[in-house]
Amino acid sequence: MFTGIVEELGELVGREELADAARLVIAGPTVTSDARHGDSIAVNGVCLTVVEVLPGGRFSADVMRETLDRSSLDKLQVGGRVNLERAAALGSRLGGHIVQGHVDGTGTVVARTPGQHWEVVRIALPAALARYVVEKGSITVDGTSLTVSALGRDPDDFFEVSLIPTTLELTTLGRAPVGTVVNLEVDVIAKYVERLLARD
Repeated sequence: MFTGIVEELGELVGREELADAARLVIAGPTVTSDARHGDSIAVNGVCLTVVEVLPGGRFSADVMRETLDRSSLDKLQVGGRVNLERAAALGSRLGGHIVQGHVDGTGTVVARTPGQHWEVVRIALPAALARYVVEKGSITVDGTSLTVSALGRDPDDFFEVSLIPTTLELTTLGRAPVGTVVNLEVDVIAKYVERLLARD
């Protein structure tokens, strides 16, 4: 489990294409400082398992085809920056919200509106995910826990988030131009509620 509070900006420094997967090598000295084989690290919101901790603050992780198809990791190129977060420890503060690291799908940045002290980012999302998003609710964008500040509905499903200077500086969202594909994880509680109601 994660909290959506990004610990550092890492970098993809190596990528090997396999038959039905990809092996990524990611530089992140903070998240690798105490990492071991089998640990979980969220990379742009995708929970990956550490295969090997490498010299120079790097680690490798394998990404299966299903994850590549569902997330933006398939488009990630060497040199690309990534949001990194270690799994939450019992007894730690829950600064964001409950994040599983199981990406539900992708969205696209469609607008950025700068303000004096923050920036509003509008993200289009699939209709299948839009039903789980509520104003003032939580959503995870590329592993970052954010509060939904506005919603748009059919035919243009979108949501907006307001990014403070810290988020702009310390996450990939501060550098994501219009057209960027981002990973989305909706609030897991909404999915459980829907499932339970459907069984009645």
